[in-house]
Parts: sequence; C-alpha cells; structure tokens
Amino acid sequence: MSIERLTVKPSLRNRLLRHVLLPLALTWLVGSALVVGIATYFTQQAYDRALLDDAYLVASHVRRNADVSMGGLELSLSAQEMSTVLFDQSESLYFAVLRPDGSLVAGHTGLPGKLGTTGQPVFDTLDYQNRSLRSVTIHREQPVDFYVVMAQTTTSRDRLLQRLLAFSIAPQILLLIGLALWLQRAIETDLHPLAELTRLVGKRDARDLTPVPVSGSTRDVQRLGQAVNALLTRIAQSVQAQREFSGNVAHELRTPLAGIRALADYGLRHTDPQVWREQLQGIAQSQERASHLVDQLLALALADEAQQSLVREPVALDVLVGEAVLRFLPRADAAGVDLGARGVEQAVQVMGGAALIEGVLNNLLDNALRYGRAPEGESHITVAVHEAPQAVVLSVSDNGPGVSAAQMQQLTKRWVQGSAGEALKEGSGLGLAIVSEYARLLGAQVSMQGETPSGLRVSLTFLKTPSA
Repeated sequence: MSIERLTVKPSLRNRLLRHVLLPLALTWLVGSALVVGIATYFTQQAYDRALLDDAYLVASHVRRNADVSMGGLELSLSAQEMSTVLFDQSESLYFAVLRPDGSLVAGHTGLPGKLGTTGQPVFDTLDYQNRSLRSVTIHREQPVDFYVVMAQTTTSRDRLLQRLLAFSIAPQILLLIGLALWLQRAIETDLHPLAELTRLVGKRDARDLTPVPVSGSTRDVQRLGQAVNALLTRIAQSVQAQREFSGNVAHELRTPLAGIRALADYGLRHTDPQVWREQLQGIAQSQERASHLVDQLLALALADEAQQSLVREPVALDVLVGEAVLRFLPRADAAGVDLGARGVEQAVQVMGGAALIEGVLNNLLDNALRYGRAPEGESHITVAVHEAPQAVVLSVSDNGPGVSAAQMQQLTKRWVQGSAGEALKEGSGLGLAIVSEYARLLGAQVSMQGETPSGLRVSLTFLKTPSA
C-alpha cells in the first residue's frame, strides 16, 4: 500500500491550482513586502520630521547666559512650559541640551546623543531607561556651540505599522482564498468533460469500438475526444480487416486441406498402388499450394513486423537480383522458361532492407513463372535493373497473357487474382499485395505496364543512395 501511495500522481485540477496560486501567492507576498516597506519608510519619515521640529523648537529657546557656572547657556523655558511644548498623549518624549563636551545644560540626564557631528541632523535608535527610543541630534552654533538631543518612544508608530500591515495583508489573504475557491470551481467545471470522457472510455467494453460522445467545453477536450474517436475508428477498421483476413485465410486454407483429405480418403478406399500414386501426387500438389499460402501469410506478417523495426541501409541490388535468378533458375528450366537478368553487370545500391527486397523478387518471379508463360512459343522472364538520374528501377517482365488495365488497378489488393490465376485455379491472390506492402516499407513506388504484344512488367522505383 505504501508503494502505491508513493506512485499516485496528483490530479490535473490540483496541479492547475498549484501552478496558478503559487506564483500568485509569491507575487502577492513580494508586493505586500514592498508596500509595507514603502509605508514604513514614509511613516518613519513623518514621525522623524515631527521629532526634528521638536528638536528645533527646543533649540530656539536656548539663550546665552552670563553665568559662567552654567557654561554660558540656559534654556529659557520652564519645566511647565517644556511639558506643554513636548506634550504627546500617546508617546513619551525626552530631550537634552548638551555642551560640546557632553555636559548637560537642561533636560534629561544621561540621554546619549551623537556629539561631534555638524551639519545635517543625525537620527538614531537608542535604549534609555530600558525603553527603545527614536532620537535625533542637531548641532547649533548660535549663540554658542551646543547640541540638542530629542528622543521619543515608538509605541504609536509601531502600532500604526502593525495596523497598516494587518489592513493591507488581511484583505489580500481573503481575496486569495476567494480566488482559490473560484479557481477550484472553475477548473472542476472545465475538467468535468475530461472526467466524463475518462469515465466513458474506462467502462467501455473491449469489443465496443463505437465513437465516444464528446461534449467538451474547451477546444482541447474536444480535440482529445476527436483523437480518441479517430483511434477507435482506426482500431475498428484494423479489427475488421483482421476479421476479413482471418476469414479469407480460413477459406483459402480449407480448399487445399479439404482436397488433401478427399484424396487421402479416396486412396484409402482402393487397393491399387497406381491409384495410391495418383492420390499421393494430388496430395503433394495440394500441400504445395497450402505451403505456398502459408509462406505468403508469413510474408504479410513480416511486413507488419518490419513496419516497426525496419532500418533502411545501403543494399547491393545487383547481388540480390543475381541470387534470386540463380534460385529460380532450376524451376524455370523445368518449366521451359528462359529466365535472365539485365543491368546487373555493375554494382547498384539502393536504400532498403535485404530481406524485403528478396521477398519482392521471390513473389514477382513466382507470379511470373506461374502466370506469365506464353500461350504459344517460348516463354521469357527478365529481371532488369535500370539506373535513372535520381532513381533505380527494378523490374520483372514476362511475355505471358498479361492483364487488362482494369485488373492492374486491383491486383495489388489482397486475394485478388488475374484472369490467368483464375483460369489455372492456382495461387491465392497475395503475391502482388505482398510486393505492394514491401515496396511501401522500402519507400519505393510500384507500377505495372503491359508489354508488347503481350505480357506484364512490374516495376519498383527506388531513390538512389546519397553516395550513388
């Protein structure tokens, strides 16, 4: 159970929410930090300005005093007047008027300041009587040199910043929560057609290949549904083709097998050895036909497999043609057919697979030997290789009865035979279908032309190799 939990993928809804809300939350966090930082800066500027005004107010009441014991300086405001001037209902203010040597003229004893500085006021944060204060130190040269230190507690400014932070962040958090809820509902609504499509496909029986109803609210879901339905259509067509193929295979195999059984039964009912010999010859011919059919079916299976694994490479076409002619030469001699080759005196390479090209030659030569014999006179079958500027043409031609133009358009389909095959009651109508399928895998083009005065030429056109 723990392994299954570790491998569970997050839902699309949660991922979309996370991809939307996380960047939004980070953006909000950075924006809030900037807002709070800017607000803090300007708030502190306002409080510091008020603190500086109080320091200048105190400095304006410092007078020269002729009493040497007081260092020649005094504060002209009484304690009550200072309380009135520095009154603040929420903060405590402290001040000190200091001589350049740090001695106190008036104010709170021990209040530190930034002495020795001239020019601009100096702001600082300090601890005084266990309280955190914000202070400013100013230097005055009239009537004589002295410093004024004004300090104030930060309770009100801290409270203001806290309120600013609360009033700026809390509404945004509520807005973010509301946005998350709205996004969740909107995403669920938009993903509902996808979930419905998943449910319909999940409960579909393996034999049910009818299109799935698609009611997508978005173009993407509609495209997904159309893609699923297109896949189901292709699968249905493939299954239908397989059913038809299986039915045709069963029908074609039934004939030679039934013939073998009938010949065997007939031979068993007789005791004459001559009858046995005749029946055995018939059985051998039926077995040859069945074996040939099985070989062609295996060739089609090889084509389907090669479609997934074929790697095109340079192949010596002249060598394959020579080997094929030598392979069929005994059969041609036995049938009285003149079998030869042209254009293989020089090396010729094409891009493809040797096994598929051999299959093409085997089927073309087998068809020519079966159906391409001349009705009268000597029969000729020629395998030719012709090099064009950008292509190589492989052809097998005969001087047999040929086929009509209408038949040429149908011969590359499975289980379709020409008039010669139908008349001889041989073959299964798969030879040229295999050639056509192999040619497609090899990237070659198949064409058929009638010969003069009779016969048929089947040609395959290959593109030349880059080095050719």
